[in-house]
Amino acid sequence: MTASAEFPREPERPAGWLPAPEIARIRTTLPILYVDAVPVRVDDSGDVVAVGLLLRVTPEGVMSRALVSGRVMYHERVRDALVRHVEKDLGPVALPQIPASPQPFTVAEYFPTPGVTPYHDPRQHAVSLAFVVPVLGDCRPQQDAIDLAWLTPEEACAEQVQVEMNGGQGLLLRQAMAFVGRMP
Repeated sequence: MTASAEFPREPERPAGWLPAPEIARIRTTLPILYVDAVPVRVDDSGDVVAVGLLLRVTPEGVMSRALVSGRVMYHERVRDALVRHVEKDLGPVALPQIPASPQPFTVAEYFPTPGVTPYHDPRQHAVSLAFVVPVLGDCRPQQDAIDLAWLTPEEACAEQVQVEMNGGQGLLLRQAMAFVGRMP
């Protein structure tokens, strides 16, 4: 081999993004900040008329319903993280409507140990700011999502949908609907 041989370089990462081994190590030592977004459609008076739920396959091969969720990167505003994750999961023309001063409807603490809180993530201790996010644009499932279903708040809170959600996201969805006055 000569000194001029070129080896493939590691792919570029966005600023503030950690390599997989490093994030895996950090997840075992520090809580990680996340955002959870409940995408909704609202009518002309601002009432929630539909909730968007993603259909995903878990690493174990199980189909499940999910909310939009993801990490907040270093030096990223919470509002920018919300927009990034909504667009990543629902498409670039989802047109999320983030208020000038976003306020979470709750803070969810996900623990790797089941039963500490209603929220569970076997990979880590995560603290998530949860928001209801109206979307105006055309939404299509992206990334690892298989489908996007728009359900009425009553359908989304029904037992048959709730059992399809993992890690406590069903409870989070019910809290969101209570927050907007649409809990059945």
